Amino acid sequence: MDPINFKRKINLAWLFKMALRDSRRNRGRLLLFISSIVFGIGALVAIYSFRYNIQNDVNSQAATLIGADLTISGNKEPDAKLQKLLDSLGDDRSQERSFPSMVMFTKSQSTRLVQVKALQGSFPYYGSLETTPVQAGTSFKTGKYALVDKTLMLQFNAKVNDSIKVGQETFLIAGILNKAPGQTGISAGVAPIVYIPMQYLDKTGLITTGSRINYSYYYKYNNKTEVEKLAKRLDPVLDKAGFGYDTVEGKKEGTSRSFADLSRFLSLVGFIALLLGCVGVASAINIYIREKIQSIAIMRCMGVKASEAFLIYLIQITGIGLIGSVAGALLGTGIQHLLPLVLQDFLPITISVSISWMAIWQGILLGLIISILFALLPLISIRNISPLNTLRLSVDDTTTIRDPLRWLVYLLVLLFITSFAYLQIGDWIGAVFFTIGIAIAFLILTIIAWLLTRFVGLLIKSSWSYIWRQGFANLYRPNNQTIILTVSIGLSTAFICTLFLIQQLLVAQVTLSTGDNQSNMILFDIQSGQQKAVADLTRKQGLPVLSEVPIITMRLEKVNGKTGADAKKDSSLHMSERAFNYEYRVTYRDALTASEKVTSGTWTGKAEPGKDIPISAEERFAGRINAKVGDKLIFNVQGVMMNTYISSIRKVNWNKVSTNFQVVFPTGVLEEAPQFHVLLTHVPNNAVSAKYQQAVVKQFPNVSVIDLGLILNVLDELLGKIGYVIKFMSGFSILTGIIVLISSVRISKYQRIQESVLLRTLGGSRRQIFAITALEYLFLGALSALTGIVIAVGASWLLARYTFDMPYAVNFLPVGIIFIIITALTVIIGLLNSRGVLNKPPLEILRSNS
Repeated sequence: MDPINFKRKINLAWLFKMALRDSRRNRGRLLLFISSIVFGIGALVAIYSFRYNIQNDVNSQAATLIGADLTISGNKEPDAKLQKLLDSLGDDRSQERSFPSMVMFTKSQSTRLVQVKALQGSFPYYGSLETTPVQAGTSFKTGKYALVDKTLMLQFNAKVNDSIKVGQETFLIAGILNKAPGQTGISAGVAPIVYIPMQYLDKTGLITTGSRINYSYYYKYNNKTEVEKLAKRLDPVLDKAGFGYDTVEGKKEGTSRSFADLSRFLSLVGFIALLLGCVGVASAINIYIREKIQSIAIMRCMGVKASEAFLIYLIQITGIGLIGSVAGALLGTGIQHLLPLVLQDFLPITISVSISWMAIWQGILLGLIISILFALLPLISIRNISPLNTLRLSVDDTTTIRDPLRWLVYLLVLLFITSFAYLQIGDWIGAVFFTIGIAIAFLILTIIAWLLTRFVGLLIKSSWSYIWRQGFANLYRPNNQTIILTVSIGLSTAFICTLFLIQQLLVAQVTLSTGDNQSNMILFDIQSGQQKAVADLTRKQGLPVLSEVPIITMRLEKVNGKTGADAKKDSSLHMSERAFNYEYRVTYRDALTASEKVTSGTWTGKAEPGKDIPISAEERFAGRINAKVGDKLIFNVQGVMMNTYISSIRKVNWNKVSTNFQVVFPTGVLEEAPQFHVLLTHVPNNAVSAKYQQAVVKQFPNVSVIDLGLILNVLDELLGKIGYVIKFMSGFSILTGIIVLISSVRISKYQRIQESVLLRTLGGSRRQIFAITALEYLFLGALSALTGIVIAVGASWLLARYTFDMPYAVNFLPVGIIFIIITALTVIIGLLNSRGVLNKPPLEILRSNS
């Protein structure tokens, strides 16, 4: 073959041979470069496999999620006409009444708020009430027996055949409830279930005025093909009556959507890990190509065309990218076995684990695309390397920004990030903003690094010591790695810190205050005739009555003359159809509370006889019905229509422990309406709480008690599980960030060898070179980490303000720890890279690198 023949065709076999030969001395480094995408690909393959397995499991287990072919439910008792319709449906039917109530374990006299479910019939028709012993799931319906959730049994050390008091009736515990249709570990912890037979419900005395009862009807059909059509025909009738329905197909679609949201969130976290890996690929390949300039220039002198040189290194990167992608896919296939364990408390179905070849091929393809796409920027500079570079090793001409292909690659990168973000988020606007955020962070870090290289020389004083001058000079000398390391380390820090800050904000958002001056126990469902007696009992126990609030239930009929049917037909009204089906619990009072603030209009605390009633609407409620100050609303107060208008709109702090309401009436209107009451008090410790709850349950079995101390414990457990999931997924980003940091600093070793050798040759001691290197990486690590943290604080503030709509308040001490860790890692890795230079004679190093 004539190497000077520029007319020859491209010889792929020769290109592959050259790529293989050239990579012999650099395979370890190339593998380190590409290892930064392994964890990102692994995370995504695991999530994709999890998604496909979930889809298959939802399709096969959808019927067990609702336990019937058709479910109809509502939060009020059906009238005679609807009841006749309900009784005519199905080939087999069951019904259930569910409501929150206090129960007492008679052996320990302990009390707890639970979700009572009174069941009649053969429900569930699909799946089962999983109990210990097994037969208890059906036998409890034959007598005065109960099934008690396993978390309650463990909490109160109860055993089968113990007794539990529900209202005024005592039941024998027939079995431990391990799982019910559609129940998850989280829901069991928040609202543990107690099943009783429906024939004993009236004897409990818990069905009273104002009781919040959900009525459910379950149906089984022998011919299942008509269930969906039947449900759609029933929809208008049920909707008018304030009832809803669910079918196996509907549950399948709804559950699939919920899991799709979960997998999109997890995929986005995995994508962040992958983006970190992309930064590592781009920065590593950039320096790798810089080191190859002389080799490429020699090949050009021998007649190798620029396109052939480009293809040689493209083949190298593609091969290594394929190896990294396969490794990531294998890792992800293993990780998918952990995801069901991590997420089992959040899943109402049993997740199978099987190899998903679709997920594996998607991961490999994605890894290849990323390896090539993010390596293209440094690779296209090969086209600009001329034979003259054998004499002049400046790389300025090879990386000129005037190369039009560079801008094409930038565009492809932005399109890739936007498109992939859209696939995870499902919203183009969100995907575009996500990409813009990434681009802004990248630009900020690049500009800061560029300014540093331009102006750090002006800061160096001749009065500084030699070591300080040399350390800072390394930041702007030729072949410096300031921009690459600042971007790599800064973006890694920004991603990791943003995840951490958002997690901290979400946890803080649900933390409740239990200080001495705050309510930490709420009694509700107090009937009007019991109000004084309950307050007296509270004071006799030595506890304060902090607040007594009346509550009236009502429905919204019209908004400015428009009904729920109008809202359903005309989307231009921008009214939520659900707002008209909801049963509102409102109160009346003449003053605002500490958790409220009027944002629009004027507060009116007393109604004038004979005029429309001025009400105060919470701002989110007003937004759902597209209402403003002055708009007219008609409420149905248990059959009585009340004409009202919005006199003020309030902002409510829902995080504050107090009785907050969407709608507040003035005094002088609802005093005679059927109502129940809520009482707030403060208990100093668990012993007083237990004694007080026992006294309340014994004298007023219909009154329910919320112990916020217990709720806090449940929340802590819940948040711990959520935090565990977030940390598990964030771990991929953290590992990737560390690998990017190691590879980015590691490759800088090859940029500093000659400078360090020259210093050794000129008489520089190991200690001096060590100190110079430490100063360089200390400054780079500190600047990069600090910039990344500033970006993370800005990003998390924007997310808190505009996405989560919550106040921004974080503890910056852990953020400072992150800063110290990132800076220390940068210095340590940088110094470890210098060991080869410090521990060998200069001549040996020069020979090995010549």
